[in-house]
Parts: sequence; structure tokens; C-alpha cells
Amino acid sequence: MIKDSKILVGKTANGEDIFLLPSKANRHGLIAGATGSGKTVSLKVLAESFSDLGVPVFLADVKGDLAGMIKEGSGMEERASKLGINMEGYSYQKYPAIFWDIYGKNGIPLRTTISEMGPLLLSRILDLNDLQSDILTIAFKIADDNDLLLVDTKDLKALLNYISDNNKEFAAQYGKMSPQSIGAIQRAVVALEMAGGETFFGETALNILDFFSVSPEGKGNIHILDSRSLMQNGTLYSMFLLWLLSELFENLPEVGDLDKPKFVFFFDEAHLLFDGTSKALLDKIEQVVKLIRSKGVGIYFVTQNPRDVPDGVLAQLGNKIQHALHAYSPAEQKAVKAAADSFRANPEFSTYDAIMQLGTGEAVVSMLQEDGTPSIANIATILPPRSALGSIDDMERDNAIKGAILYTKYEKAYDPDSAYEFLERKGLEEQAAKEKAAADAQAAKDKAKADALAAKEKEKAEKAAEAQKKRVAKSVGNSVAGTVGREVGKTVGGSFGKFGKTLGGNVGASLGRGILSTLFKL
Repeated sequence: MIKDSKILVGKTANGEDIFLLPSKANRHGLIAGATGSGKTVSLKVLAESFSDLGVPVFLADVKGDLAGMIKEGSGMEERASKLGINMEGYSYQKYPAIFWDIYGKNGIPLRTTISEMGPLLLSRILDLNDLQSDILTIAFKIADDNDLLLVDTKDLKALLNYISDNNKEFAAQYGKMSPQSIGAIQRAVVALEMAGGETFFGETALNILDFFSVSPEGKGNIHILDSRSLMQNGTLYSMFLLWLLSELFENLPEVGDLDKPKFVFFFDEAHLLFDGTSKALLDKIEQVVKLIRSKGVGIYFVTQNPRDVPDGVLAQLGNKIQHALHAYSPAEQKAVKAAADSFRANPEFSTYDAIMQLGTGEAVVSMLQEDGTPSIANIATILPPRSALGSIDDMERDNAIKGAILYTKYEKAYDPDSAYEFLERKGLEEQAAKEKAAADAQAAKDKAKADALAAKEKEKAEKAAEAQKKRVAKSVGNSVAGTVGREVGKTVGGSFGKFGKTLGGNVGASLGRGILSTLFKL
């Protein structure tokens, strides 16, 4: 509820108003308390008030009971009367809510790409060890160096296979990467696919600027991520929300101090973000929380116990709503004391005792004042929400989803030409080149063999022709030599009579053939 341009959060027992100053809302905040203590109502009251100011809001709905924001509330008259609220000035309202769902079942499909997620967050999702995380970082570097777009999980698997198959070539420039480590990353990617990553990573990827929208009435749109199924994979849930914070941080310009935030982000079940978080990732979270307020973004962590939030992050949370905590063991008592010590003490009551005695809907509240210092702790009853409590039926949800202006933009997924397609073509081209080289080599071998056989046959034919030529020449020569010799012999032998002529012809012919034969041999 907006009163005097400030967000009215609740009232103390003596009727004092507790306000959240819009100009200090980007200094972040904490809503904590045991199950059933009223955290969801506090979240709704703040989200509705930011929407009334025209500030877009993003929040995760882990139980499905925030969907009622699209309907007017009811049944809050008694609580409002108890707080001295005039119902005419506190009319029930419905709020412009846009539903999102990573799985695309209970909201507009919400996607991002492997490249946008980055190796640091992806390593956390995949639960990789340090060595595997380093290899994944190298894989991203190889993708960048080779202009390979990593959109979905099949792109990442194709890249890892390509690196494994060409490990020796990459080792010189990027270092050795063992096939065993690459195989472990591939198995983790397959497990992520089975957990919903195959749907989450893809196009059309979310453009974070689409969250910065208002309704035709000027109210900030409330973007509700249906997280009922997503909560089955706490790592994926926390990493998506951290990615969203990172996207806001990296894409928004510096704006300094504003009269009101540009965007407010509620992180429910915040302990999931910090469980098992590496120091490198925790440092990144602290950096984002510390610096993102200069981008005009406020972050509100919602969790059961303030101890769920690391001290470095907790120190950045200036606006606090602490609902009841129970302490039945020394460890729980220590947690309550830590929560109490985070408030400026109020001399009128013990913060420690108050936290354990709060009723449902009551909270110890401290908000930043005009000078930026936290106010002393006050016990307040939180205002009732203006929209409906509880969930909505499937038809109401379906109508809200399909009626959203962003539905047509993100409804359908598409598979762009990315690393998988490029490497598949490259593999086919390389295989075709290998097959062509093998075919060319075989053709050259067959040609050489044929050429050798042809040369041999030619040589054989030439020898045969030469031999035939010699035989013909010899035959002709014999005939000519014989004839000439006979005639000469006859002439010579004729002088000795008839017998001498015959004998001379035969001897002359024989001598002629012999002489010619000897010449051919030479």
C-alpha cells in the first residue's frame, strides 16, 4: 500500500506506521521466519506496493500460492480493521502478473543459452570438481576462438566430443585435457538434460529487458516464475536465479540513487543459492549484490533463517522483516540470537524474546531511514495483501499465460545453426575429404598398376614386332642372297660345264644366305 509516496509495510501496536522508503528499496532486504509465520504475505505486500509504484517485480513461486495476484483479494476486513485501515483506501485489487516456467507447462517458456549461462555457473549446475570446471572453462574458450555458438546441451556435447577427438591438436595451445575428465563432464550434461536442462537451454532466449515493463494502467508487471517443479532440482533453481541476477547486473547501465528502483527481485528459498557454493561463486554473488543496487535493482532474500545467508551478503541487506523463529536446541537459540543481534536494539523490548514470541503475521521490522541508517527494531503487524491469497485454477492460469503480451515471442522454441550443426558439417566434410583422399590414393595406385602393365605389354609388343621384323628381313634377305649367290655361282661354275653351273649355283646361294644371316646377328 502506498501512503504519502512511501510503502506502508505494517503498523505497530500503538498505531505507528512502518514504511519502506522507495529511494532506499534498492539497498536490498531480507524476509525471514519459520514456516507458517507469514513470510509469503510480507512478500506479497511488498511486491504489490512496488507494482503500485510502477516498478516491475520478479519473484519465484515455490508453492503455487502467489498466482492469486491476478485476482482481487477478499476476507481481509477484520485484519485491516485491527490495523485501523480504512477499507475505502485499501480496496482489493488484482495485479498484472505474467507467469513463467522453465519447463513451459505452467507459464511462458523461459530459456537461456549455454553461452549466456557461462562456465562458472554451469560448473555449479553440473556439480563439477575444480579440474573439470577448468576444462569446461577451456571448452568455452575454444568455442569463442572458433566462433562456435553454444545454444543448447547438444551444442555443448558436440563441442566436448570434438575436443576429445582432437585432444592432441588442442593440447599445445590450451593444455592437456584428459579424456576421463571430458567424459565425466559429458555424463553430467546428460544428467542435466534429464533434469530439464534440455528444455531450459535453447532459443528463444530471454531478453532481460522484457522484464522492464508496466501495464496499461501504469502498474509494474509482476513476473512470477512457477517453481513447483523446478524446486525438485534445487541447484538448477538457484543457478537460474543467480544467472538472472548476473544478466541484470551485466546489461543495465549505472544510474546511481533513484527515487524508486527500476526493478525488484525476490529470491525465495534463498538458502538453496548458498548451499555447497564454492568460494569463487560466493565471491561473485557478493559482488553482484553489492554493486547491482547502483543499477537501480533491489534484491530481497526470502528464507527461514538469516543464518542461511552468508555474512558478506547479509551485511548488504538494509531492510529487514523478521518473522517468528523457534528455538528448541542450543543451535537454534544461537540462530535466534544472531538474528536479534542484526537489529538495532529497541530499549522497550528484547529483540531475542520478541522473535520467539511473534504471532502469525507479526514481525520485527527495521527499514533504512532517509540518512541511510537502519531504524531501531519495531514489532509490527504486516498489512494484509490486496490481491487474493492462494493459487488459481488451470483455466485461469492458461488464460493469463496466453493473454500476456510476451507469450507469442517466447512460446515456440527453435533450433538455430550453432556449434552442433557446424561441427556435424565439419565432421561430414572431413569424412568426405578422407574418403576422397582414400579414393584418390586407390585410383592413383590402380593407375600406376595399369600403367606398369601397359608399359610391360608395350615392351613385349615392341620386342615381338622387332623379332618379327628381323624374321621378315632375314627371310627376304635369305631369298635375295640366295638368288644372287646362285646366279653368281652359276656364272662362275658355268665355265666348268653344266655340273659346275649347278654346283656353283647351290654353293653361291648357301654362302649368300649365310653371310646375310651373320650380318643380321651383328
